[in-house]
Amino acid sequence: MRRRPRTIFLITLLAIILFAAFSLHLSPNAISRWRPYSDVETGRRKLNTSNHAVILNRKSNIINEFAHQTRRVSSINFKDSLSTVSVLLPDWEILIIVSPNTPLSFTDERHCLFPNSATSPARYSGVLPFTNRTTFKCDLPESVRRRRMFSQPVLVSGGTSENESAFQSPAPELMRWNFLVYESFSTEDDVVLFAKGVNHRQGYGRSTKELRCVFQIGDGRDAVRNAVTSSVQEVFRCPHPDPSQLGLGSERVGISIEIIGENIVVPSVAYYMPRSKPKPNAVETRIQAQAQPEYLLCACTMVYNVAKFLREWVMYHSEVGVGNFILYDNDSDDDLYEVIKELRAEGYNISTLLWIWPKTQEAGFSHSILYSKSKGLCTWMMYVDVDEFVYSPSWGDVNENGDGHGLGLGHEFPSLKSMLLREQGKGRVGQVSMRCLEFGPSGQKQHPVEGVTQGYTCRRRVEQRHKSVVLVDAVDRSLWNVIHHFQVNEKEGFRSKQLRVEEGLVNHYKYQAWDEFKSKFRRRVSAYVVDWRQAVNPNSKDRTPGLGFEAIEPKDWTQRFCEVRDQRLKLLTQAWFGSSTPNGYRMAWQSS
Repeated sequence: MRRRPRTIFLITLLAIILFAAFSLHLSPNAISRWRPYSDVETGRRKLNTSNHAVILNRKSNIINEFAHQTRRVSSINFKDSLSTVSVLLPDWEILIIVSPNTPLSFTDERHCLFPNSATSPARYSGVLPFTNRTTFKCDLPESVRRRRMFSQPVLVSGGTSENESAFQSPAPELMRWNFLVYESFSTEDDVVLFAKGVNHRQGYGRSTKELRCVFQIGDGRDAVRNAVTSSVQEVFRCPHPDPSQLGLGSERVGISIEIIGENIVVPSVAYYMPRSKPKPNAVETRIQAQAQPEYLLCACTMVYNVAKFLREWVMYHSEVGVGNFILYDNDSDDDLYEVIKELRAEGYNISTLLWIWPKTQEAGFSHSILYSKSKGLCTWMMYVDVDEFVYSPSWGDVNENGDGHGLGLGHEFPSLKSMLLREQGKGRVGQVSMRCLEFGPSGQKQHPVEGVTQGYTCRRRVEQRHKSVVLVDAVDRSLWNVIHHFQVNEKEGFRSKQLRVEEGLVNHYKYQAWDEFKSKFRRRVSAYVVDWRQAVNPNSKDRTPGLGFEAIEPKDWTQRFCEVRDQRLKLLTQAWFGSSTPNGYRMAWQSS
C-alpha cells in the first residue's frame, strides 16, 4: 500500500508528458526543423502520403489529384481561386505555377492564401517556356513558418465579396525545391528530365538501374514506366514512351523519376512533350546532319538583374564574332527586358528563356545544348557570364601597363572565330578553354558609367579558372558540365584544347564596387557551390578571399585584389567603341 502514491505520481507524470507531446504536435506554433538553405538534407524526409503521391504503391498507380473535402475559411474575403501547384524556394519564397489553360485576368490583385488564413501578396514572375504556364511568387508568412508542415497556398484574387473561400482538406503539402523534377525536354530520340535531390553530389550519380522514368496520364490512375539511360548531376534521360500506351488526346502527361530502391516517385511539376513528328528515317537524318546551324558562334549565360551590364557585354562580343546570345533568365526583376528590346531593335540577336529554378546553372547549360540543337542555332557555344569579356592579347600592340597605341587592327574588328580550331594533331577539337584574369574594385565606389572594361583595370596576378567555347555536336550525351566546361564525347574522337594566354583570355570583372558585389554575394546559381552566407568550405576557391560569411564591406575593399595594373582591354575597347561627343568622350554602350 505504501507504493500506491508513487505509482499514481508516475502515471500522472506520464500523462502530462504525453499530453504535452500531443499538444506540440497539433500546435500551429510548433517549430519546423527544415530550413530552405539546406541544399541536401542529411536524411530526406518522405512527404506525407495523404498529401503527396511520392510513396509508390506498385499495385496502384500514381495519384496527382487529391480527393478532398471542402472546409470553410470564413475570415477571408476573397472571391475566386485558381488551380495551381506550389514549390518552396530558398529565403521562404514560394513559386506558384498556374495549371495549363487556366484563364487569367492581369488586372486583379492576387494573394497567396494559407490554411491558417494568413495571406501574402503574389507577384507575377513570367511564363514558363515550352509548357506556357504562368507563374507567381509570394513569401511564406511568419505564422506559417512555425508550423510543422508547410501546406500549399491557394492563389486568390482580391475582392470585397463576403463569399467564403474553399480549401482542400487536407491541403497538399508544399513541394520542396531541393527534391523536385522541374523541367523536361523532348528530343527526337529521347526525353531529358531535370531533377534536384536525386543525385546529391558533384561527380556522383545514381546508377541508371536504380531509376525509372514515370509518365503520368491524366488524373494519375494510369502510368507508363521506362528505363533511365543516363543519370548525371541533375540530368536524366530515358526513351520516349509508346504513344499507344499513353493514348494521347487532350490530356497532358506528367513526367517524373522513380527511385526504385526507396519506393519513391519524386514530386514533379514537369510535363512530357511528345515528339512533334515521327522519328526521321535514315535519309532524313542524313539531310538534317548536313544542314548547318544558323550561327557559327553563340554566347550563353544565366542572368539575374544584369540590365546595367548587358549592353556593353552584347555590343562588345557581337563585334568580335558572336552571332547570337542565349540568356537563361533566373527571374530578373530589373529593366532587363527593356534593354533586350532596345538591343534587338538595333539588330542584335538575343534569345531569352525564363529559367526560374534556383541554383541550377549546370542544368540550364545542359538545357541550352538541347535547345540549340532543336532550333538549329549554334555550331559553337561560348559559356561566359555578363561580367566576363573574351579577347586575345594579340589583338592590340598594348602591354599590361597600357603602353602602346592600342588600336590593334584599326577599325577592323578581330574575331573569336579564329580561336575555334576544328582539327589539330590527334583528334578533333571539340572544346576550347581560356584562362581567367580576375579584376578587383580598382578604386571604384560605384558602377562606372562608362562600363566595366573602362572602370576596372587592376587585377590579381595569377590566372584563375578557365571558361570554354564548346562545339555543340561534340558535347557528351550525358550533358555533364561544371564551371562553364563540358565533357566532350571522346568516343567520337573529340578532345578539349587549352589556349595559351597569348592566344586567348577572359577578363573577369569579378570583384566590383561594393554595392554591385553585394548583390552577387546573395545569389549563387551553381548547384554545387554553397551560398557565401553559409559557413561551409571557408577555403573554397569559390569564396572571396578574406570576406567571411557576411556581406559587410571591408574598409579596404576598393583597393583589394589589385596586384597588376592591366589596361589592355580598356584601351582596345576605347579605340573600337569610344568617340568624342558634345558631352565629352563616351563609349558606344553609354546611355545618352
